[in-house]
Amino acid sequence: MATMRDLSGKRVAILATDGVELVELTEPRDALQAAGAITKVVSPKTGRIKAWQHGNWGDEITVDLPLAEANADHFDALLLPGGVRNPDQLRMDKRAVQFVRDFFTAGKPIAAICHAPWLLVEADVVRGRTVTSWPSLQTDLRNAGADWVDREVVTDEGLVTSRKPADIPAFNRKMLEEFVEGYHPRANATARAKTPETRL
Repeated sequence: MATMRDLSGKRVAILATDGVELVELTEPRDALQAAGAITKVVSPKTGRIKAWQHGNWGDEITVDLPLAEANADHFDALLLPGGVRNPDQLRMDKRAVQFVRDFFTAGKPIAAICHAPWLLVEADVVRGRTVTSWPSLQTDLRNAGADWVDREVVTDEGLVTSRKPADIPAFNRKMLEEFVEGYHPRANATARAKTPETRL
């Protein structure tokens, strides 16, 4: 069964900025690296970003790659950690939104936890999908066309979502499974149908 979680040689982008929830970045990153993945923290900022931990500012995290230099073609999968401030800032950045959309267009797996699905809403890639999130996002997700459910982890054609830090063990298991599986042709076709040029 070990090969089912072998990500050796796979490259995973972790999109984050100031206010990212610390454990939602570090624990999935640790799981990815333990499975052999090469992870890169991608951010609109350079140098370091400030993480959020237990209601206060926590550790700083090194940025491996500036968003301005990042290309979804160079990665196999995308991790979107939460925290309120983090995705709220990222969804206002057109480059960040396009970066997320590019993974969907290419049919690559994405894992998003807590408030991170705000970015999925902004990228307009949740229509017709079953997802979960931090409860306060359920109306936003439903308004964007998603079927929102209250479960610790949900998988829908290469998209993995969870609600909160307590869900991280289940989130990590499903994330690894989907990232090992890789390309999802149905996700690819669906995403292409939702690009601004083809959307009605």
